[in-house]
Amino acid sequence: MADPSSYRPKPGQIPDSPGVYKFRDEHRRVIYVGKAKSLRQRLANYFQPLASLHPRTATMVTTAASVEWTVVATEVEALQLEYSWIKEFDPRFNVKYRDDKSYPYLAVTLDEEFPRVQVMRGHKKKGVRYFGPYAHAWAIRETVDLMLRVFPVRTCSAGVFRNAASAGRPCLLGYIGKCSAPCVGRVDAEEHRELAEDFCDFMAGRTGTYLRRLEKQMMIAAEDLEYEKAARLRDDIEALRKAMEKNAVVLADATDADLIALAEDELEAAVQIFHVRGGRVRGQRGWVTDKVEAVETAGLVEHALQQLYGEESGDAVPKEVLVPALPEDTEAVTAWLSGRRGSNVSLRIPQRGDKKALMETVARNAQQSLVLHKTKRASDLTTRSRALEEIAEALDLDSAPLRIECFDISHLQGEDVVASMVVFEDGLPRKSEYRRFQIKGFEGQDDVRSMHEVISRRFKRYLAEKEKTGEWVDGEVPAETEGRDDDGRPKRFAYPPQLVVVDGGQPQVAAARRALDELGIDDIAVCGLAKRLEEVWLPGDDDPVVLPRSSEGLYLLQRVRDTAHDFAIRYQRSKRTKRIRSSPLDAVPGLGETRKQALIKHFGSVKRLRQATIEQICEVPGMGRKTAEAVAVALAQAAPAAPAVNTATGEIMEDDGGSTA
Repeated sequence: MADPSSYRPKPGQIPDSPGVYKFRDEHRRVIYVGKAKSLRQRLANYFQPLASLHPRTATMVTTAASVEWTVVATEVEALQLEYSWIKEFDPRFNVKYRDDKSYPYLAVTLDEEFPRVQVMRGHKKKGVRYFGPYAHAWAIRETVDLMLRVFPVRTCSAGVFRNAASAGRPCLLGYIGKCSAPCVGRVDAEEHRELAEDFCDFMAGRTGTYLRRLEKQMMIAAEDLEYEKAARLRDDIEALRKAMEKNAVVLADATDADLIALAEDELEAAVQIFHVRGGRVRGQRGWVTDKVEAVETAGLVEHALQQLYGEESGDAVPKEVLVPALPEDTEAVTAWLSGRRGSNVSLRIPQRGDKKALMETVARNAQQSLVLHKTKRASDLTTRSRALEEIAEALDLDSAPLRIECFDISHLQGEDVVASMVVFEDGLPRKSEYRRFQIKGFEGQDDVRSMHEVISRRFKRYLAEKEKTGEWVDGEVPAETEGRDDDGRPKRFAYPPQLVVVDGGQPQVAAARRALDELGIDDIAVCGLAKRLEEVWLPGDDDPVVLPRSSEGLYLLQRVRDTAHDFAIRYQRSKRTKRIRSSPLDAVPGLGETRKQALIKHFGSVKRLRQATIEQICEVPGMGRKTAEAVAVALAQAAPAAPAVNTATGEIMEDDGGSTA
């Protein structure tokens, strides 16, 4: 491990101008490439004390053995050079977006004498017009099949084309009218190229003019009593409309835009892109990348833009690019995009309307992509086995933790404090054994005390079940015996984990360990996973265990922790909703939901019902005097609810409207 001070340039050597810099390791391999408005200020940030650097940055500077830079004239040039160097050197500490698959495009080979429509993957070629990308190749073929009825462009390979030309007979598509058969001279090269260009115009979104032209031709044919021609044109129009329906209209103003959204955690980021042309989603793509460097959302957006448009030009770069966060140097990135397109490009965050709604859809796709990626990693048997072995090695366990239980605390400003317990066996979740807890020992916000209570309650139940089956031999039986079924079967609390994971750092870990020690349990390991830097904390240790970024063990711990967190939040929200929707009428014995709703409907609100006399309550259908008296007593004993407040305006809302019983 190198000492950064050993290769730190002297301050006077670094120019105060825009440029691109490279860090190299001891073998002269480029390990990181970056750009800066001021090389002097940016490079100075890397040579601070290691303790003040982000862990990933500290790893990079200690791996490096030298740094060098290149001065450029403008920030746009710096952006271009950075992209070129990242592509050339493939630095290990740079975020690199790689497609998780090769997306298929609908391509029209306009560089050929007789242009061909086909599915293409991989690098784009000059002289070829691309549409997409599509999620599946079959979606392209379905679209093309509908379009060939109106635009009978060649789709055959060069070999098939030559064979048909030499034989003087077209292929099957030529006979059924889905190819204009240029191979046998039914149309010449110029006529066929016009068909291909019309095909491209229609796919590019210029659909209205062409459809209106066909409709006019159909009407003329009908007026001239050419019914067969009119019927054929009618079917052509229907085929084109079906092809258009496959790409739903999402923006009514015929917008050309790319929408980019991100979902990220401490270790990975998922990117999703929707390509909208003519107001329709023409393509979608996405990938997941490791967050190798210390980078914020704005930096990830900038890297994504470089990856998407670094080799594009012209119409391939849209007029508008919508992103979740603007890059640090927005002006330079916008100028670079405009240069790639050849005209102005708008780079912005959507604030309202249809574009913001569509961006939310793209963001949900990114989140689902990240979840699916993690699920796929966790579902592989070999990967799970390696993850458990890595956890055992990192935590110095005697064997792999085949059963892991994770605990998390959730509350809203100290109210409705709850906890969750999730169980993973062999690296996979066992949802039937998830458990939820209400914090009973105290009120208020204290995550450490809550964690102690939950761990104590869970393992008291374990000891009680152990005693019930005859395994408890120390004489004293824990007082809490919750968790037993009436028929004597032990509940899931009877099975102990090999590892307890808590969501938090040193304080939560210490509380969990103390709870186990108080119960005399010393054969269950405890650790905590802190969200900030994904550090693993062990009881009594002053320093965390830092698992490698690519560690499968860390991925598994992270997934266990996130599952517990989500489970706790769902329970806390349900409790809060139930509390908000509670009513004093709930305490009236024998008063069911139907009669509660009848009371509210009759009086309009609980406030007005509280002011009613017993005789007035008896007027409600189905209400006897005894029940009416019980309602009146319950409402009199219940304290009036606090007035509702409009959080947007601060206005106190009157309780004269409807209310939930």
